[in-house]
Amino acid sequence: MILVTGATGRVGYHVLEALADARADVTAMVRVDAKAADLPGTPQHVVASFDDPPSAEILRGFDQVFLLSPAIEEQAELETVFIDALVAAGHGPHVVKIAADGFADPGCDVRFMLSHRQVAAHLDATGLPVTYLASALYMEDLLATADTVREAGEVSVPAGHGRVGFVAASDVAAVAARVLTSPDHAGATYVVTGPEALRFKDVAARVSAVFAREVDYTDQAPERARELMLAGGVSPWRADGNLELFDWIRQGGADNVTATVREVTGADPQPVQDWLEESREEFEGPALELPRSVF
Repeated sequence: MILVTGATGRVGYHVLEALADARADVTAMVRVDAKAADLPGTPQHVVASFDDPPSAEILRGFDQVFLLSPAIEEQAELETVFIDALVAAGHGPHVVKIAADGFADPGCDVRFMLSHRQVAAHLDATGLPVTYLASALYMEDLLATADTVREAGEVSVPAGHGRVGFVAASDVAAVAARVLTSPDHAGATYVVTGPEALRFKDVAARVSAVFAREVDYTDQAPERARELMLAGGVSPWRADGNLELFDWIRQGGADNVTATVREVTGADPQPVQDWLEESREEFEGPALELPRSVF
């Protein structure tokens, strides 16, 4: 039996889709009953949260746990509470934790990676079998540029000429589903990227080609980026974290490409131009309230 946390998020949703295709026995963790109605594959569900985990009796029923929580200031604290509940249940499930590329590098001080590193230290100390999936930035994070692409014909972020191995959320989910349903992954750390590392200038060129319009890249000043993020409702904690992330990108920290998707799933990762085509409505349609998970 597999427990999927973060089931209503973009990666968790795709994980449920992939597990449904694999005919796996799955339970989704949701905060309220109503959220379960929109999940793919009509999985079983349990109403709980990271700070109010399922009972020990329920947790003992799972052999695999997919661990994913939002990138918020309390992430490490919340995941630690949940991990402690797994341990207290007296059962040792295999934990598949979503992290971020760079989390295992002690020289990376981006707060999002630090949070994952703190959780990993706690998780490793428990002795539970664990597999880490350290994903590159998601292609879905590019949705945060949709408004400026549509209104000004530009991708504007403070990333300099740094490259990113953007990966589709569905590819990370496909890796997670395979790890959750096949043996011999405990103890591994998989860095999950797309097929190539792109500068944001390259992303703008792909947007231009896919949507047949001129889109340029502007290397935005960090101060201006922070001002716009705050005006858009991003919290100061996240805005400062985003600037740390972009500085890491500028310094070459995200310039990483791996063969993990092909090696684990047998399929090639989705290139950004295919993802852009699938996301045409978000980039060409009316302004939407889009997720701003990273920038």
